[in-house]
Amino acid sequence: MTENAGVRRGGAPGSRGRTTVADVVVAKIAGMAVRDVPGVYAMGGGFARSMGSMRERMPGAGAGKSVTRGVSVEVGEVQAAIDLEIVVDYGVSITDVAGAVRESVISAVERMAGREVVEVNIMVSDVKLPDEEDEGQEWQRVQ
Repeated sequence: MTENAGVRRGGAPGSRGRTTVADVVVAKIAGMAVRDVPGVYAMGGGFARSMGSMRERMPGAGAGKSVTRGVSVEVGEVQAAIDLEIVVDYGVSITDVAGAVRESVISAVERMAGREVVEVNIMVSDVKLPDEEDEGQEWQRVQ
């Protein structure tokens, strides 16, 4: 029988080493969580949405960008802060939509990235009126 002299075995395997989560990962998680909230028409301001929709039509230029449009994050080792810019549907309660967005984002980021979300700041930059044409909406709800 051989002995493992000098080999240190300590702590659970999950505690050996360090896990780093990039800002873009948290931004994508937050962007996807916002999409699940009824009453949110789009992410980002009008100019950002129109430029983004043009960029996404160019091959290779816009892949993966729409989910993070309107999302800004700061990620530390244990905490994250998130800023969102959204457009809401006309007729919905902005307060209720903002609360649902916060709940969805906090839940998703804390569950998936393991970071405590210290704040989710939301700026409602526009309201989608029923008679306005779609200006490059990134996703579609059930029709």
